[in-house]
Amino acid sequence: MRPLRFIVAILVLAGCERMPTLPAVTPYKMDIQQGNVVTQDMIDKVRAGMTKAQVRFALGTPLVMDLFHGDRWDYVYLYQKADVVTERRRIVVIFKDDKLDRIEGDVVPAKAAGVSAGGMRPDVPASATPEKPGKK
Repeated sequence: MRPLRFIVAILVLAGCERMPTLPAVTPYKMDIQQGNVVTQDMIDKVRAGMTKAQVRFALGTPLVMDLFHGDRWDYVYLYQKADVVTERRRIVVIFKDDKLDRIEGDVVPAKAAGVSAGGMRPDVPASATPEKPGKK
């Protein structure tokens, strides 16, 4: 008779909308790192006019390579610490005639060298800074 009562109690609790929880016990939430880590040193190695193979060697394989836009590569990075996004970066690499044309996104061009925003000259590297949520 006891096993029957136990099974009935389990079934009744399983049908409840909310299971009782202990206030001191919380689930562990691990840190999640997704996407491509692109550092400042990696961006500094990239120059306009480089081939796709050279850019892939410097920055790594892009996270998104759209079949309909073969001249655009997207590098996306997201770091989530205990369900809170602490770091987010987005870099878009644009090619023209299979040569690097420009880099867009979280790239801050070197102002002293006279590089226009969203682009770069062949002899001047672009620099990137991480985007922190809430700080712009």
